[in-house]
Amino acid sequence: MSRYDGKHALVTGGGSGIGAAIAYLLADKGSMVTIVGRDRAKLEAKAKALGISARVADVTDRGQVAEAFAAAVDDNGAIDILINNAGLAEAIPFAKITDLQWDRILAVNLTGTYNCSKAVIGGMLQNGCGRIVNVASTAALTGYAYVSAYCAAKHGVLGLTRALALEYAGRGITVNAVCPGYTDTEVVQQALDKIVASTGRSREEALAELVKANPQGRLVQPEQVADAVIWLCGQDSMNGQAIAVAGGEVM
Repeated sequence: MSRYDGKHALVTGGGSGIGAAIAYLLADKGSMVTIVGRDRAKLEAKAKALGISARVADVTDRGQVAEAFAAAVDDNGAIDILINNAGLAEAIPFAKITDLQWDRILAVNLTGTYNCSKAVIGGMLQNGCGRIVNVASTAALTGYAYVSAYCAAKHGVLGLTRALALEYAGRGITVNAVCPGYTDTEVVQQALDKIVASTGRSREEALAELVKANPQGRLVQPEQVADAVIWLCGQDSMNGQAIAVAGGEVM
């Protein structure tokens, strides 16, 4: 599993942002790539641009995951590499968060990671090898105000990562996490829009607020996160690790 060429890699949330950057690098290294997400038009456009496959599924729906993953296996063979990248983040004061919002954030970020990992683990065990990389967040490593559900979910993703890493260490499967800080994606741009609308700050002031915790004073780029993910996919000895990609924000 130290090489990518000819391996089938499946990337959730692969239609844009970090997921698309990961899919691009995997395809560039010769992997057969399937991207999965909810937005058919976005997925199919990205798949066409990269010359890869796409399947539509909501990672919180186990039936859709099973169907999409089975179709991906029919297309490209057994899944050797799984990148759990699909996620949802919302900034909500804890006293104002609804049960529905809490459940949805945990469902996408934590249960979605469980659903997709469960869907591939049997095939990886049968083949005696596999790579799972969970795109978590610095919110898996520390707490942040106003994103309690997101922090809880990502801490759970890291716990799941470490548990599975130990459980399958002797079976040729590694499970790791990459923990980005604020990254220049559609989600962060939408967060900036919300800050501007709710506070009256300029966009430059809103951006400065987001990046002030990063010692490098800037947003992380999706390609930088993708580099760390791809590196982990190529390693035999890295297992159960949480690699922060955040300019030194957390250590």
